[in-house]
Amino acid sequence: MTRFILLTASLGLSATVLLAAPMTGESAKGAVLTDAKGMTLYTFDTDKDGMSACYDACATNWPPFLAADGDAAMGDFSLTERTDGSHQWTFKGMPLYTWIKDAKPGDITGDGVKDVWHIAQP
Repeated sequence: MTRFILLTASLGLSATVLLAAPMTGESAKGAVLTDAKGMTLYTFDTDKDGMSACYDACATNWPPFLAADGDAAMGDFSLTERTDGSHQWTFKGMPLYTWIKDAKPGDITGDGVKDVWHIAQP
């Protein structure tokens, strides 16, 4: 389930930037949603009504999986607005995050943290 959006930006010279919506990868617990680098995405039980409850120190440890300008909802993937005006990807209404302690693709060290963080699985 790999989806890419190709954008062209002009900053004095022409550049092409490749941005990716959530993708799938493999982990010890099977298929997981990932970012473009293959890092596992997580959900947070405290999030409600499609809105993130993870800010400040929480967002430092659990960086929100942000959408780029021009990204659009597709299927089970939507966008939610954060308090700073940026947009975060959601899966079935749950905002998505990475975990600062995951070191490489396939790591799932954030699964079960404080019994409120869970790997996002397709």
